[in-house]
Amino acid sequence: MKRHGFVLALPLLILVAIIFSSCSSTVENAKNEKLQPNVLFIPVDDLRPELGAYGSNCVISPNIDRLAKNGLTFTRAYCQQAVCNPSRASLMSGLRPDSLRIWDNKTYLRAMAPDVVTIPQYFKQNGYYTVGYGKAFHNNDPDTISWSETPENIAGFPFDPDAVYLTEENKAIIQEKIEAYKAAGKSRIDKCGYWYVKANISEIADVEDDAYYDGAQTTRAIEVMERLAKQDKPFFLSVGYYRPHLPFNAPKKYWDLYNRDSIPLAENQFVPEGTPAFLVHGDSELRKSYDDCPDLPLPIDGPWDEARQRKIKHGYLASVSYTDAQVGRLLDALDRLGLSENTIVVLFGDHGWKLGEHNGWGKKSNYEIDTRVPLIISGAGVEAKGKKSKAITELVDIYPTLCDVAGLEIPKYLQGTSMAPLLSNPDLEWKPVALSQFLLGRDRRTTNIDEEQMGYAMRTDRFRYVEWYKWNKDNSRGEYLRTELYDHEEDPQENTNLAANPEYKEMVDSLSEQLEQNYFK
Repeated sequence: MKRHGFVLALPLLILVAIIFSSCSSTVENAKNEKLQPNVLFIPVDDLRPELGAYGSNCVISPNIDRLAKNGLTFTRAYCQQAVCNPSRASLMSGLRPDSLRIWDNKTYLRAMAPDVVTIPQYFKQNGYYTVGYGKAFHNNDPDTISWSETPENIAGFPFDPDAVYLTEENKAIIQEKIEAYKAAGKSRIDKCGYWYVKANISEIADVEDDAYYDGAQTTRAIEVMERLAKQDKPFFLSVGYYRPHLPFNAPKKYWDLYNRDSIPLAENQFVPEGTPAFLVHGDSELRKSYDDCPDLPLPIDGPWDEARQRKIKHGYLASVSYTDAQVGRLLDALDRLGLSENTIVVLFGDHGWKLGEHNGWGKKSNYEIDTRVPLIISGAGVEAKGKKSKAITELVDIYPTLCDVAGLEIPKYLQGTSMAPLLSNPDLEWKPVALSQFLLGRDRRTTNIDEEQMGYAMRTDRFRYVEWYKWNKDNSRGEYLRTELYDHEEDPQENTNLAANPEYKEMVDSLSEQLEQNYFK
């Protein structure tokens, strides 16, 4: 197997192409603008493909399921990195994390690629009126250049989108933390002007949907949709939902949909055999940010107690159903305004989320449970309505697909593949692999390793293959460390690492060469 140091450089040709595209994109065929389809873009934070449309009997998601019945459900879609900011920067730019050189939540898109043309920005350049609500990019990175209109320049929307607490207990915790920061002369105020502090991991409040951010933004988004429906140009409306991201704060009626004692728990509550426990991790957000979770056991220490597992999974499911209800409101508005037939609707999760699998709680790994995401494309341009596609697809494919369906020229520098042919024929032979990666150790809360390590993952039709390397201080690939191999035909939960099994040596060698060709050539 070929394993060696390799310095990754930002592809200059990509940047040149981006700049050229930004300068040359113009509005063509203006008189036919109204015939172009609208786009309703629905990113959902931390949403696993555990929905009715994906065969789940546990999650109550009637509205997302309704969307799937009018569209195509991709059952094997993958993010490029199971972390919010890198995943969103990649899909919104159409470029992979190594090309952007964004691998963590602290490095924003424009800092690394100031001239990149994002999906909504490209649509804006081509005659669309673009509006962004909620979380399309990372939390406090609205990227105002991408939008014709954002909530930041609309008065009367005083919400902290990330963590709205309504109970007296949680509000008291928040205020106490703020006062402590002030007394210490410190500030935790983010770019949007809110104190970035958390209280408990979940909250049950007997309130209407709009008392929390996701409900309130849906109301405002529908008002905007009503206005946009009267315009002479097509629109690109993004409504990005925060739940089911932590904290699991949702109105009581969504908690009441579930019987906590009957919620199924993860079957594989153990670290994969033959894999270091620190590769699982991912619960640092729970452990470090929330007052009621400081004593959580690490994956190597065994499963959490059942009561805590049920409480957290109950909160996750309630949050999914809360968001699902808001998606239903958007779909109802499309129908009422007569927009459904001429609107492309794309709903996706930015990455998965462990709910006890491998003793992990959260994202941030290269496993199937973290990298596989829900992806549904519905409405205009979709002929295979109500069907499913097993084609291996990636979030980086969304950009070229939307361009293709909307009749816009696909920028040549994009690193994804248009999925438009699958919208008519979901059984087409498709790309052989999906690529994901994760930079371990940059967030010191995540693991106790001393050096950063980069894991490059490749999902084929049958296998998940991962190679880990030391990550140099100059952000380059260093010494090879280890390999993981999981056979999905025999082990769909990825419970046993087969990389050291002599029977799989030829397969490991073959996949290593394939990984080298896909990532480093």
